[in-house]
Parts: sequence; C-alpha cells; structure tokens
Amino acid sequence: MHLIALHLSPNSAVWWAGSGPRFALIFAVTVAFAALGHLVRGVTRSGAAAGAVVCFALFASVGPEAFASLLAVFAVTWIATRFGQMRKQVLGIAEHKEGRSASQVLANTGMAAACAVCYSALHAPLMLLGMAASLAVAAADTVSSECGQALSREARLITTFEQVAAGTDGGITLAGTAAGAVAAGFVSLVGMWAGLLSMRWVLIAAVAGVFGMVVDSFLGALFERRGWIGNDSVNFISTVLAAVGAAVVAGLA
Repeated sequence: MHLIALHLSPNSAVWWAGSGPRFALIFAVTVAFAALGHLVRGVTRSGAAAGAVVCFALFASVGPEAFASLLAVFAVTWIATRFGQMRKQVLGIAEHKEGRSASQVLANTGMAAACAVCYSALHAPLMLLGMAASLAVAAADTVSSECGQALSREARLITTFEQVAAGTDGGITLAGTAAGAVAAGFVSLVGMWAGLLSMRWVLIAAVAGVFGMVVDSFLGALFERRGWIGNDSVNFISTVLAAVGAAVVAGLA
C-alpha cells in the first residue's frame, strides 16, 4: 500500500471542492503562512505572494498533509539561513535580509505545486511522491548550502574536488552535505507522519532529495559558474529531476 491515510476519490480530488468552510480555511491558512514568512523575513513581498500561490495549490489539491510538509521545508530552511548568519555576512555570502524573492520561492517549490495540482487532476498517487521528493530537494539544497557556509571556510568543487571558497557555485562540504541529507530525511518523515507516504516511499523521497542536492551542485559547477544559467534555473531543474526520478523508481519497484 503506497498511501497510509490520504486517498482522495475522483469525486473529491480537490480537497476543498464543494465546501465553503474548507475553502475559507485554506484561504486563511494561506494568508497566514505568507504573512508569517514575510514577518520573519524569510521571504520578500513578492516571495510571500509566490509562497501563497504554492501553499494554496498544495493545500487545495492535496490537503493539510501537504501543507505540513511545506511548513517543514520553510522551518528548516529558515533556521539554516540564520545559522551562522554573522559569519556569512562578514564573508559576503549571506542571504538578503529581506528574504527570498518570488523567483527563488517558485524555483524551489514550484515543482511541488505542479505535482499537487496534477495529483488532483489525474488521481495519480505517484504525484504525491514527486511532490514530497521535490520538497525534500528544496530543504536539502538550502540547508546544505547554508550550513556548509556557516561551518566551513573552504569547500571542494564537486566535479574536480579542487579547493574553493565556501559559497562557490558547485562547492560542497562534508558538514553541509550531512546537514542537507538530514533535512531531506526530516521533510520526508513529516510526509509520512502526516499520512502522505508509506515508509518505503519515505526512503525514496529522502534519497531523491539527496540526489537532487547533488545534481544541484553539479549544475552549479558545470553551468552556473560559467554564467550559462542562473541559480533559480539550477534549483528548479534539480527539483524536477528528483521528482521524476522518485516516481520512476517507485513505479518500477
């Protein structure tokens, strides 16, 4: 059995369909989530608006279980961004004080929203796994980068292992990689606790999260360092590949 608790019938694929009170609840939670993100400077105003769209898509298409996973991603990335912030500011590699922009939010969570909407339209449980995997990547990538920069002075370029400054595109650190893997596992476990994933799917989602984190580093080293693509593109491609990879593995297993 792939799903533990959540299995929406074709007649109720959209969680709030036909229910005014449920729609009001989703709208209220979405507004509160966006406002909180902006209040704690996790996102800019545009980022809050983008986060509201993602939050609404996940909550409306799947239910509160999906919102729990999104909230877990926000929590771990917000904490990681502020971990060692003073040192990162001195090095000039800290996140903007205003938070993440709309493009950054959509690059990291847009694929999860797309999977959620596809789940409500196609009634395909594998879309839930894709959603969980892409959220795991979003958490792993941010946490690995932020913790690596806070704990390590130098990194190794993932393609050649040459020594580079912490924060270099494509640079990886042991501390950052370990922290990212923990973040991917945590977000995936939240998905299980919420009732979205079975234990087997939790493992697939977590591994996909780590896989996406590694892909992100390779893309950063090969393309972003050369200015061929930007960080938002790197993040989005990583979440897409992780979501597709997780669904393929689960489908073949």
